[in-house]
Amino acid sequence: MVPRHQEIVGEILGETYARELTFLIGISEIIMAIWIISGIKPKVNAILQILIVATMNILEFVLVPDLLLWGKANSSFALLFIIFVYFNEFVLNNKNTISKNQVC
Repeated sequence: MVPRHQEIVGEILGETYARELTFLIGISEIIMAIWIISGIKPKVNAILQILIVATMNILEFVLVPDLLLWGKANSSFALLFIIFVYFNEFVLNNKNTISKNQVC
């Protein structure tokens, strides 16, 4: 029940539009989820996810570690997520593609 995301956005980008920017970030996350479900250009999606998560977490790690739920340890969770996205799209999906091509 703590508006932590809005506090982080406010600290990094300024308090003036923190609420609106937090809302837009949330809408962007929903759009990204729809993109994931659509299956359109999944590799581009995965690369974009990795870049966004890495950038966001580096900024938070450097600028507002005190506002993060687990402090600087948040970066460990971000790294695990990045590894998961990479493994899912570039390792598992490549094996599926190879298997389908071998069958044909």
